Amino acid sequence: MITILAVGKKHDANLVNAIADYEKRLKAPFNVKWVLIPYSAKSGDMARQDESERLLAHIAPSDFIILLDERGKSLTNQQLTEQLAGQTNCTIVIGGAYGVNEQLRNRANLMMSLSSLILPHQLVRLLLIEQIYRSQCIYLNHPYHHQ
Repeated sequence: MITILAVGKKHDANLVNAIADYEKRLKAPFNVKWVLIPYSAKSGDMARQDESERLLAHIAPSDFIILLDERGKSLTNQQLTEQLAGQTNCTIVIGGAYGVNEQLRNRANLMMSLSSLILPHQLVRLLLIEQIYRSQCIYLNHPYHHQ
């Protein structure tokens, strides 16, 4: 099971069906559980600190943490598959608009970028779930992913 911790509201109505479609296709160990953390009522550094503390409260010491960050490492699909398939307790974190604090950054086992562009958080959810599905297909030698 992969836990996706995301700051923000429920999935955007325009993306719900697409996200649900990928979720239905996922099987262990690639199935996902979403944990949505409400935005902080604060702003700037205080929001970053507040949201990061609430995210950290959902992370166990044994969790392998992948933090999504536009400054993170770009992985190939094969590298992502190896990261996901090799973990028993994997949590992927999507921070809020102000990012995450240093404590959460330091706790991450891997900082990964989906793009060097800054993307809307709702769209990141859809891109991430598709990439998890693609990793499952690579892992199972399914033809969805073409080399």
